[in-house]
Amino acid sequence: MQTNLHDFRTARLLILATALVAASLVAQPIQATTRLWNGKVHAPLYRESLFPPWQQGRNDPAIPKGFTFTVPEVDDLADFHGNPATAKLVIFVGGNYYFAMAPLVHSFEAEHPRLRGHIYYETLPPGILIRQMDQGGVITVGNMTWRARPDVYAAGLLKLKMLRNKGQVIAPLVPYVTNDLAIMIPEGNPGRVHGLADLGRPGLRLAMPNPAWEGVARQIRLSLLKAGGPALARMVYVTKVRDGQTLLTHIHHRQTPLFLMQGLAEAGVTWASEAIFQEQIGHPIRMIPIPARDNTTAIYAAAVVKGARHPKAARAWLRFLRSPRALAIFERYGFRPYRRH
Repeated sequence: MQTNLHDFRTARLLILATALVAASLVAQPIQATTRLWNGKVHAPLYRESLFPPWQQGRNDPAIPKGFTFTVPEVDDLADFHGNPATAKLVIFVGGNYYFAMAPLVHSFEAEHPRLRGHIYYETLPPGILIRQMDQGGVITVGNMTWRARPDVYAAGLLKLKMLRNKGQVIAPLVPYVTNDLAIMIPEGNPGRVHGLADLGRPGLRLAMPNPAWEGVARQIRLSLLKAGGPALARMVYVTKVRDGQTLLTHIHHRQTPLFLMQGLAEAGVTWASEAIFQEQIGHPIRMIPIPARDNTTAIYAAAVVKGARHPKAARAWLRFLRSPRALAIFERYGFRPYRRH
């Protein structure tokens, strides 16, 4: 009888321990959700004015669009524009000016009406676009997989030179505009940020581009070195990443204003054009300029991709990028025309 009682107690302890482990496993996602939402768990808001794509279809050049089904935060392909199945021009452009692409495409189509409704473009970070190119243009987002082989690749001039040397794009490389860095903050500046040196302050939460695929992280590191030396760069991109005070983007700096507006961060370095755009569309986002002595300027360029299926349209797009009409659109967001020195 003692043996049976012992076995019963042992079994009961095992059941209790198993239940506790299961409960802890169930609790983990809830805890993670709590942390992600700044200590508050609530139903999604689906605010189209806050979450991408923001533009109620204006950034989709496809004609016709058929049935429209977009749910912000859930079913939302913000960096894919148009219909790849009917495209006569496919453009891969780094996400540094996703907000300028809709007016650029609209203006280009006015000059080339046969391409109206037949332009497809992606605005992912340059490194992610290269990964897609390396996979033959195939990409999977959620449960959907499709192929889009680019005719034009656009990114920073250094990235274009690297791809030219690898034989993935062909000359000429066409530079067209430049852009500077700025610090993006929420309206009211709750973190009391005044310059790059403040970003190293313990306790100040940051949203920063991920160096794994965002070329802007290289320029940001150069500016951090100018403003505060290796110690500042290490604090922002190593120490604070390790302790959770720096959030790295999962896509690109499109996420920075979202993190700021959700209270997950108090500052982040982006391109000045991005902050200007956020202010223009009425988001509670402000910009702190970075002095020229600490700033790092990027040169944007584009080229025809080797093996492009629509080379004539691709060359027309490259010519358009340097036209007065295109440059006027870029200047709305603080870009400057590229001037060869």
